[in-house]
Amino acid sequence: MIQSRFMSLVESLANICIGFGLAVLTQRAVLPWFGIAMSLGENAMLGSIFTVVSLLRSYFLRRVFEAIARQGNARANER
Repeated sequence: MIQSRFMSLVESLANICIGFGLAVLTQRAVLPWFGIAMSLGENAMLGSIFTVVSLLRSYFLRRVFEAIARQGNARANER
C-alpha cells in the first residue's frame, strides 16, 4: 500500500506526541539517578528538542522506504 505524504506526516505526529509524553516522564524519573535536576519546564524543553529531531527522522525515513517500495513495484511491473 502506498501512503500519502500527508498521512506519513499524520502518523509521524501521532507517534511523536506519544513519544514526547513518555520521554518527559522518563526524563523526570531517570535524570535524578545521574544527579541531574531539571524543572518540568526544562524537561519539556529538552523533550521538545528531541521530539523535533525524532519527527524529522521518522518522516524522512518513511519517505525513503516508500520510495524504495515504489521502485520495487515499478521493477516488478516491468517483468
